[in-house]
Amino acid sequence: MSDTQTNSLAERLSARFGDLLKITVSHGQTTAELPAASLLSVATALRDEPGFRFSEAVDLCGVDYLSYGQTEWDTVDVSGNGFSRGVEGEAVGRFNWAERPREVSIPRRFASVFHLLSIELNQRLRVRVFCEDDTLPVVPSLVHIWPGLNWFERESFDLFGIIYDGHPDLRRILTDYGFVGHPFRKDFPLIGNVEVRYDTEQKRVIYEPVSIEPRVLVPRVIRDDADLIQAKAEAADHWREN
Repeated sequence: MSDTQTNSLAERLSARFGDLLKITVSHGQTTAELPAASLLSVATALRDEPGFRFSEAVDLCGVDYLSYGQTEWDTVDVSGNGFSRGVEGEAVGRFNWAERPREVSIPRRFASVFHLLSIELNQRLRVRVFCEDDTLPVVPSLVHIWPGLNWFERESFDLFGIIYDGHPDLRRILTDYGFVGHPFRKDFPLIGNVEVRYDTEQKRVIYEPVSIEPRVLVPRVIRDDADLIQAKAEAADHWREN
């Protein structure tokens, strides 16, 4: 999508919905953020009104911002022994929402994000809706507006525990029967809670507490790579010259 098209979409969204939407444009992508209470009315307008015509919902996913802005490996300060080592994992999870970085502008822990496509107008839109309650994340279901989101909402419910109110058949879709917890939440242990094996004597599958030692082999890193900085500088020079 060209910059002209992107800016035009952002301007039309602002003119139509005003302060109801928080509009941002980054990397050629327009994002609209709105409260869950307004989702159904706004989604219907985005699908039906002539200036938008988002007839296709391409994707939907859950997001957990529990560890957003936190790093486990210092890539700025170095010593004779190299970079500092990654932290040790914890059995109940590596991050705590109460200890999240306060300077990060993330108002809620969970969000539902979906991407819309208008074939008629050749434009795309990313929409983000934060769940109001961090302990029981709920957002309205969009299945009756875009039926293709049925399984996407089930996947988000299964992996993140986000409840899609009004979904016709909200149940797990990827995890096993009787699975406890939601494996894509940041406080779900990377080693899991149980392990499964077949017992030849009992001739049945046995579920046991996981025996793997929790540890971090690939720490989370927040950094500005030198090659990316150089690429941005070269791109800026190119546009100035042309």
